[in-house]
Amino acid sequence: MLDVALTGNAASGKSTVAGWFAAWGATIIDSDALVAETQQPGSDTLAALASQFGDSIILSDGSLDRGALRRVAFADNEAKARLNKIVHPVVGARREALMAEARSRGDRIVISEIPLLFEVLDPASFDMVILVESPNSVRRKRLLDRGLSGDEADQLMASQTPSKQKRALADIVIENRGSIDELECAARGAWKKILDLAGA
Repeated sequence: MLDVALTGNAASGKSTVAGWFAAWGATIIDSDALVAETQQPGSDTLAALASQFGDSIILSDGSLDRGALRRVAFADNEAKARLNKIVHPVVGARREALMAEARSRGDRIVISEIPLLFEVLDPASFDMVILVESPNSVRRKRLLDRGLSGDEADQLMASQTPSKQKRALADIVIENRGSIDELECAARGAWKKILDLAGA
């Protein structure tokens, strides 16, 4: 089974690329979806977050106020480190369980979509690393369109390692600087390399 990591900074377009990979036959493990899954009301992870950052991050229905958490957890590096210490081990364990399920099914290609791959994991532990890049100005606009304030978008972008530092550690870089058709063309080129490596 080929173990591929798909990464890219916030709003780079990696989820769009992951959607195509899924359509073309890959098993996708979405780390953002796992984060949401492990932070459901009543979960140990949500309780740990509330204990660490206060009940103000919990909505009246018992669910996580992601905006409130983002504001307090991205206020400084120490707070962000505390957040990562709670979230990433749980998400990592869940991802490993899904990897084991995929392996037992005989899946040929598993692609894990991991936004903070370079920040929290060892990229060398994967068979291939694919980085999706998009200009900062474009990413910021996308974040604003998703409802983040200007300060929140800037904080989120500043919290991630600049993409140019990640290029040297990626096996494939998909440039998302043009049209959706150009992005799909680049994704198809990457998919061919994935198939070649998988021997498919």
